[in-house]
Amino acid sequence: MTIAIVVVVAMILPAAAQAPSSNAKAPAAKRWTMPRTPDGQPDLQGYWTNSSYVPMERANGVTKEFYTPEEAAAAAQRARDQDAEQATPGTTADVHYDHTQFGLDRSQSDLIQDLRTSLIYDPPTGRLPPITAEAQKRQADRAAARAMLGGTNDAVQNMSFSSRCLFMGGAGPPLLSATNYNTNYRIVQNARYVMILTEMIHDVRIIPLDGRPHLPKGVQQWFGDSRGRWEGDTLVVETTNFSEKNPFRGLASPSMRLTERFTRVSDEMIKYTFTVEDETAWAQPWSAAVPLKQTQGPLFEHACHEGNYSVANILAGARLDEQRAAEEAARKGRK
Repeated sequence: MTIAIVVVVAMILPAAAQAPSSNAKAPAAKRWTMPRTPDGQPDLQGYWTNSSYVPMERANGVTKEFYTPEEAAAAAQRARDQDAEQATPGTTADVHYDHTQFGLDRSQSDLIQDLRTSLIYDPPTGRLPPITAEAQKRQADRAAARAMLGGTNDAVQNMSFSSRCLFMGGAGPPLLSATNYNTNYRIVQNARYVMILTEMIHDVRIIPLDGRPHLPKGVQQWFGDSRGRWEGDTLVVETTNFSEKNPFRGLASPSMRLTERFTRVSDEMIKYTFTVEDETAWAQPWSAAVPLKQTQGPLFEHACHEGNYSVANILAGARLDEQRAAEEAARKGRK
């Protein structure tokens, strides 16, 4: 916003200098007014995207919090080129899939022009804090449990959540784009609730605003248990009771606490930040800023389960490979 104002002033001053009257003044910029719902809340409703090329963590060798506009454009172009060249890992040489082929890459949707070098702004390094020994042990225990079930092709439980159409990260909380496409949200609110619909997997969060307490500590939910309140014009959402089956970034425990803040700063933008606290996972709390930009609706159903034949086909292919290997071994044994 600051850059835009400077540009406008620079354009106005020469014109004023050429005006017939030396007393002529440039028209004052129109002051933006916060839109409000009928009950007086700041109006966050609409369709929003958090699609950008800003990475979660600051790249190696980058030591500043913000790029210049030229540096930001160059970094986004490098990421865009990488998206265009990336094929699905593990495919055969004659099978190629990329997001541009189907118009699903980020560069074909609304993009947030952000000068940040990383979404993380605290710690000031722009990088995640060190993980704890307890978190490392949890990771090792989960890996051991998966190994007992066999490899990825031996048990459906070992397949990624995205392959199983269960979760792709974008629904949050927090709201983080985990994919290159379908990074859109719809917010609807009334006096008692705020609803956030995620395009990817069409998950929904319903956040009460009526001051009710959190669920009992032993009750765990896939997206945690969210409670919202207004602090001035900022919606503050605190979430607890996360499920151990869905640990954030594969590290967090059910005791993780998440605080999100939504502040509408213009007709086109919502300032969105979040802070993660989990002493069992990271050495210190950490925070990130993920702006939300207005985009065009509606959001159509993401029917992942209905069209997902991948899991059955992968398992069937693995069983066929095993059958062929057993037959080959038997054949060699008869010789």
